[in-house]
Amino acid sequence: MAPRVALVVSLVIALLLGVLSGAVMMPAARHLRSLHDGVPAQATLHRSGSCMVGRCQVEFEAGGRSVVADLPAGSGGGKKSVGTRMTVRYQADDPRTVARDEDVGGGGAAVLAWLSGGGALLFLLLSVVMVIAMRRQRRSPARRT
Repeated sequence: MAPRVALVVSLVIALLLGVLSGAVMMPAARHLRSLHDGVPAQATLHRSGSCMVGRCQVEFEAGGRSVVADLPAGSGGGKKSVGTRMTVRYQADDPRTVARDEDVGGGGAAVLAWLSGGGALLFLLLSVVMVIAMRRQRRSPARRT
């Protein structure tokens, strides 16, 4: 791969990881933390799947009625099977806004935000190193073979 192409690819990866961290995972972690003071309820996993990307549903009682709600992106518990009991927290004024009790500290979203942010910094640093190496190579044409 040509050095300039590698530099562009590295910068694009850094940008994408930075956007993933700042625009997707940080708000997801903030949303999970916002339910820390929510109303606790016993729930049953209604639909399992990839909870980390928001594809799980839980069923629980809120205000005397049965509610089926999606777990938000960044939730854990994806390996659990349908029918598994768990504690959830929901907003009193909107029971469809819910999160697993284990995730209200930020859950996997906080971990992924830090990991993707760290990955963005790593690729940005790699890009800087590549620019320095390309400039050194350009200054010393006699060393090339």
